[in-house]
Amino acid sequence: MYLTIEKTAEYLNVPVSEVYRLIREKQVRTVQVDDELLLNKEQFNLFMKEMEKQKEALEEYLNTPIPEDIDIKDED
Repeated sequence: MYLTIEKTAEYLNVPVSEVYRLIREKQVRTVQVDDELLLNKEQFNLFMKEMEKQKEALEEYLNTPIPEDIDIKDED
């Protein structure tokens, strides 16, 4: 299934400028039909999986309690 740049941005939940950046840096493939660039939705499946993994890793990191430093002694 092919999506317009705007629909691709909605699908990826990113700004349209980010989709243009991906195109400009040749990180995604496009097809030109008349005056419109289209992107194949399937090429983003791996991207979406990787983004989900990164999100989960960040959440795990942020939820990990900071261990007490053994060098700090309570002087009270």
